[in-house]
Amino acid sequence: MTTRNRSRLIGIAGAALAAVALAVLPVSIAAAEDAPDDGLQQVIDPNQAQGTGRVVLDDGHIDYGPTLNTGEWIIQIHDDTSQPSFWRMPSDVVAKVNDASKLTAPDDPAYAFLGLEPGTEVWVIPQVRRPGVIWAGWNTQEPGVLDALNLGTTQRILGVDGPGEVSVYLQAGNFGEPQPLWSTLDAFPQDSWIEVNTHTHANWVFSEPGVYLVRLEFSGTLIDGSEVSARDTLRFAVGDATDAEAAFDMEFDSSQLEQGPSTEDGAGAGDTAPASEAAAGGSLGAVVGVVVGVVVAALLIAVIVVVVASRRAKARSREARARRGGETAENEGGRA
Repeated sequence: MTTRNRSRLIGIAGAALAAVALAVLPVSIAAAEDAPDDGLQQVIDPNQAQGTGRVVLDDGHIDYGPTLNTGEWIIQIHDDTSQPSFWRMPSDVVAKVNDASKLTAPDDPAYAFLGLEPGTEVWVIPQVRRPGVIWAGWNTQEPGVLDALNLGTTQRILGVDGPGEVSVYLQAGNFGEPQPLWSTLDAFPQDSWIEVNTHTHANWVFSEPGVYLVRLEFSGTLIDGSEVSARDTLRFAVGDATDAEAAFDMEFDSSQLEQGPSTEDGAGAGDTAPASEAAAGGSLGAVVGVVVGVVVAALLIAVIVVVVASRRAKARSREARARRGGETAENEGGRA
């Protein structure tokens, strides 16, 4: 085997390994491409106060995300609808999606993932700020998180209780293809990777009026190596006729999660991951292990092929030299 062929074989094996690595790496969520003054360039005050009491928010800017400002990894809502801003517990906030948010599903195959007939009336929390409509996103910008989180966090949507379907997607500009993030039309849980110091807004599409409870989890690894995880519930009251106050006392039906031992929301790590999710994680790990094992085996085979081919080439070279030596001796003998 020539040097060129050996290099080509090793290159192919390396490319296969790189392809598998790309397949198993988490993909980061991309920030929306909006104008510089859209509020996405925020810096959160490390001294931002903790809000108290229940609030219904139907206009202005809110984000949810993990925080460490209480000394524990929990999920909170950054209420920026008025000044000063507050951190609030999700149980104290209902996001009211009023009728001013109503739009119709587009007649475009690119939006088939919504599962809606074109022209269907829907309620939309927009990706880009729209006056008179709540503007909800997520961030990993709480100063304690910025200082302590290593790389990023996994957002896991565990399930949704509500009268209709919910789909969340990103779209870059007016002509970009929609990028679905999660939907009630797909099986839960649904995961996405969010880098530290991320602030993102997306389009939230609700197919029916009523109260929706979104159960979610944020987990990650801190710089000191410790693992953190917390769960909580986001509350949305969709439609002007929906009683937002009633949403405060509604609880997510956790029985659908096949839940194991848990702790209370808010203070501490939140629910322990359900057995079904642990099994899913184990299955994913097993699949990744098998794939990586196959690639490693392929690389070993490639190396063996290269070594065997090299040894055979050396042997053929020795035989050729021996034959040439024998022929030389015979010729010299003949001349003698």
